[in-house]
Amino acid sequence: MPKVKTNRVKYPEGWELIEPTLRELDAKMREAEMDSHDGKRKCETLWPIFKVSHQRSRYVYDLYYRREEISKELYEFCLDQGYADRSLIAKWKKSGYERLCCLRCIQPRDHNYGTTCVCRVPKHLREEKVVECVHCGCQGCASGD
Repeated sequence: MPKVKTNRVKYPEGWELIEPTLRELDAKMREAEMDSHDGKRKCETLWPIFKVSHQRSRYVYDLYYRREEISKELYEFCLDQGYADRSLIAKWKKSGYERLCCLRCIQPRDHNYGTTCVCRVPKHLREEKVVECVHCGCQGCASGD
């Protein structure tokens, strides 16, 4: 006989310390998803969702790599349960991508001329001083800024 699957998730030690913040970010995500998009461009409707997703991933990343307040088990649990973006965190660990806003900004297939997004250009090298990324609304995520 196959094992009976249950909906019970075993939370690792330390979960109670980060749970309130993650629940708050989940509530923000629901608000961003339900927010009306009247009068906005098609691409602008996704910007709040990208922003909250980035905040959630950065929170888990900082707790594990910068402040070292959570265990590896809890970190892996957060990644497996979808509380943080594994691919984005993998890029943050590489040199030059420490402030990356989203993965679409570095994919050349999503941009003209096979380059990266304008938000990846350092501010002192830009012709226009105020620039917003079309994909996520970022105003600059180059590591040299």
